[in-house]
Amino acid sequence: MAYDIQQLLRMTSDQLDQLFTSSPSGEIPNGEGKGTAIIAAGTTVTPEIASFINHFAWQGKIFDANAGYLNNKVLPFGIAAIVAKVYKGESWFDKKECIVLDYSETSLVAGWIRDEIRMIEPGFYLGEVFGGHTRLFHFTLQF
Repeated sequence: MAYDIQQLLRMTSDQLDQLFTSSPSGEIPNGEGKGTAIIAAGTTVTPEIASFINHFAWQGKIFDANAGYLNNKVLPFGIAAIVAKVYKGESWFDKKECIVLDYSETSLVAGWIRDEIRMIEPGFYLGEVFGGHTRLFHFTLQF
């Protein structure tokens, strides 16, 4: 099934979790991925929150798969900042393989954050954001 952002923005948190769980880890992406935060999943305000975050806070991630690192694109100007290590590992969510975006050793600002992503179709990844071991929200990356 082909997915698009608007479809994912309409899904509930449980539906997004099911999609994440049923998807393979895929290959570690390389290059720039356009990001969409999915907060308050499945509610009428989800698209507006996503748009606001995309314009003013976070636009996506820039991966260097060979080096095993990424930078987030943040602030209204899309500044490359907030580095994370990238590797395959076990998901905190369902114990299956995922791609881990680990900020614990690379960021003073986001050291308590861990992201996990899986490929829902080629070039399109669904992610989960954890603060500590608590899942906070979902996000997507399109390459």
